[in-house]
Amino acid sequence: MRVGGEIVYVAVGANLGDREATFAAVIESFESERDLLLLAASPVYETAPVGPGGQAAYLNAAIELRTWLAPLELLHRLQRIEARLGRDRGPDAVRWGPRRIDLDLLFYGDQCIELPELVVPHPRAHERAFVMLPMAQLAPKFRHPVVGLSVAEIARRQPDKGDVLVWSRPPGWPGNRADVGESREGG
Repeated sequence: MRVGGEIVYVAVGANLGDREATFAAVIESFESERDLLLLAASPVYETAPVGPGGQAAYLNAAIELRTWLAPLELLHRLQRIEARLGRDRGPDAVRWGPRRIDLDLLFYGDQCIELPELVVPHPRAHERAFVMLPMAQLAPKFRHPVVGLSVAEIARRQPDKGDVLVWSRPPGWPGNRADVGESREGG
């Protein structure tokens, strides 16, 4: 087994097509990537969409990975996975509009990164219950490197947390740390 690497957290969202099949395909994609090791997956939640009205509800979750990719390389890898799974990033794509798949790099270890193409931690993650509740399931003690609070504390403070509902586990979605990669202690 490879040593080293960085622990990263990725948000997964989908509200078009067969959302459960898309989530299973995300897990398969991560498991097939050479420089990504799937460590854990949160429960899946159903949430109201953020953005233009008239959208279907989203399924949302968070995934913990170990990677040996640099931050921009990881971003580009996530974008390639999105493209394979049907994400439209064309000029007609609506910001915060409906999508077949959305993979957002939330945290790259405890690093703060500001590049034209990438900002980590994700600049709005701490404001969104649909991100913080799944993160709190994966790594409750993880401290947001900018806000300075644990993700569990941030999740508790979300005003709209009642709008985030646990969804049944999609087929092919890991149920706990024992279902994936190597286990980690302490979250």
